[in-house]
Amino acid sequence: MSASQQHPETAERGPDQGSSNPILAIGLFIRQVIAELKKVVVPTRTELIVYSITVLGFVFAMIILIFGLDYVFGALARIAFVAPDQ
Repeated sequence: MSASQQHPETAERGPDQGSSNPILAIGLFIRQVIAELKKVVVPTRTELIVYSITVLGFVFAMIILIFGLDYVFGALARIAFVAPDQ
């Protein structure tokens, strides 16, 4: 039998998979957070402006779309549910 077959819990855990000791687990978590933060790419000023304009344009288009649908469905509801003048 190999060592991993004798102790299945050690076979599942790699060297960086965590620890049962909460202090070591917190330290590992903090190291992993710092490693991930080093991968973050900050956009340039131009990219930030282009992204902001794109998002605002999309939001404006969705506002117009929802307003248009609301207006159309409201008009249809008035036609369907309002009694005609007699």
